[in-house]
Amino acid sequence: MSMTAPGMPPPPAAPATTRHWSRIGEATCVWGVWCLYAIHRLFGRLAFRAVLYPVVTYYWLAHGAARRASLDYLRRVHRATGAAGTAPGARQTLRHLYAFADTLLDKLLAIGGRYAFGNVTREGAEVMLRQIESGRGGIIVTAHMGCLELCRVLARHRAGLRLTVLVHTAHAQRFNRILARIDPGATLQLYQVDEISPATAQELADKVRAGEFVAIAGDRAPAHGGRAVSVPFLGAPARFPVGPYVLAALLDCPLFAMGCIRHGDGHLLRFTELAREVRLPRASRADALAGYARSYADWLAQLLVLSPYDWFNFYDFWADPEAGAGRAQSQRSNPTMP
Repeated sequence: MSMTAPGMPPPPAAPATTRHWSRIGEATCVWGVWCLYAIHRLFGRLAFRAVLYPVVTYYWLAHGAARRASLDYLRRVHRATGAAGTAPGARQTLRHLYAFADTLLDKLLAIGGRYAFGNVTREGAEVMLRQIESGRGGIIVTAHMGCLELCRVLARHRAGLRLTVLVHTAHAQRFNRILARIDPGATLQLYQVDEISPATAQELADKVRAGEFVAIAGDRAPAHGGRAVSVPFLGAPARFPVGPYVLAALLDCPLFAMGCIRHGDGHLLRFTELAREVRLPRASRADALAGYARSYADWLAQLLVLSPYDWFNFYDFWADPEAGAGRAQSQRSNPTMP
């Protein structure tokens, strides 16, 4: 009989070939999330963390691929910037996984309006507020980092923030049910999409015209052979998706970036406007896409230098997609929310 730690994925089967991140089983089982959330509701954060330690330690021991991916990333941050403290080792990878698991609670607290929003520091939020006041939405490039659900703090200061998050996992409906149960009036929805069809593009265009914002991850190359470009990131080339920039050009709307990292006893929520208008000239389309991706990668790296343990891509991010056979172990486990 197999045993799975609450909130973490089941141990992977023996690898045969390297798989794309999107085919890796999601690490967050819904019942585990609810279990940990209930512990916090009943007994507080100290009890939650007491339960979390053995859960994370079990996962850390059982999933070598996650440890290796974490160590590779932390070493790159350390070499490129000197961040992540001393030279990273096993202890730092455990700390990295624990930071991810601890953030799950903050996500649920933020969704339910139970997070102490006074502990959120905002930088650059005025660019978003101006766009909300204009009555039109935009595209927000996000990353698998920190507690982005804290964008709800904007809604407390300016009504009208509505956010649709595009995800590539099969768990969108499950987490929409969690959102609805925690906060029936939630203005954040997960929208599962494998590819942007003409019908999907029209639906998203309608949302933006109606003043909604569409968030899409900018730190994972797409599934099914979707378009990506290789740009420098933490000292080495890495593949970044071009979907956010194509979508912003298609919808003729501004392009923003949003990131969240730990900051003191709370979080720092940072916004920036990457482009007021995304232009993709036919003659230099590839160069233009690479330019937008590089701007985002540079912005992301600046945030990660401040808080290296807040990036939650536990797979071989810098891997050459053409060399999959040599990375059979690298993408077996990927603990991320949708």
